[in-house]
Amino acid sequence: MSPLNWILFSSVAGGAVSVLAAALLGNLLGTGRLSLLVSYAIGALLGAAFLEVIPHAFSDGGDPTRVAATILAGILGFFVLEKLVLWRHCHHDHCEAHDARPPTHDHGRSGLLILVGDTFHNFVDGILIAAAFMQDTQLGIVTALAIIAHEIPQELGDYMVLLHSGYSKKKALVFNLLSSCSTLVGGLLAYVALSALQSWIPYILAVAAASMIYVAVADLIPGLHKRTELSATLQQVLLIGLGVATIFLAQNLFGHDHGPADGHDHEHGSFYSEGNQPPWVPREQPPHRH
Repeated sequence: MSPLNWILFSSVAGGAVSVLAAALLGNLLGTGRLSLLVSYAIGALLGAAFLEVIPHAFSDGGDPTRVAATILAGILGFFVLEKLVLWRHCHHDHCEAHDARPPTHDHGRSGLLILVGDTFHNFVDGILIAAAFMQDTQLGIVTALAIIAHEIPQELGDYMVLLHSGYSKKKALVFNLLSSCSTLVGGLLAYVALSALQSWIPYILAVAAASMIYVAVADLIPGLHKRTELSATLQQVLLIGLGVATIFLAQNLFGHDHGPADGHDHEHGSFYSEGNQPPWVPREQPPHRH
């Protein structure tokens, strides 16, 4: 197949596989354990943000101050977006903000925010897949497999957030699949204009990280404080730790490198080794012999 066909196939199949695998795991665990899985989702989101996305945003050639400012602006932006969603829902007096007993879900707010951030993240994954296949088919296959394995625990966390936010299983699956389509968009744009997109990657990743941090800290963690008994607290801490550990293990077992734009090889659990540089780093040509 041509590089374009590989990019199309890997972007579509890769996104679908990770989303379907996450949904299958979530359904096997059962919605009856949703309150427990929310703790896991918090750990997966924070682990993905701080162990995976933010380090790559800093190492992909973006100015550290600007990347950090983008994360901050993203958190504030998601706060405003959530306020707008809440305001739209609360145009009458019967809503969560006015109820003495708030409902068990948040009318889709945290689900909407996590879908926005996941769309940005998937877009960057599409750029990486395209960049790898444009360099070498084998490298592209390895990159796509690494991204799929890497995405499954994060997609599981996203799926749990959507269920917690009030989405049905069917809607959670459909919206996650739609979000994964941004992988294809990123792949196609990278195929057309890879060099132009490279400078955007750190800031796209920063927005994705902002959504993960905001949803975990602002929307999900406050709900855990409703159970104050010691056993529940220990259980929550262990499950949050399990979520972080899952991201850490996936990173080390199936790590993929978002690739430094400055041409230096920063290792973050990367499968790149000496002599096998990321596709956007020019390979040294052997000296010309006369």
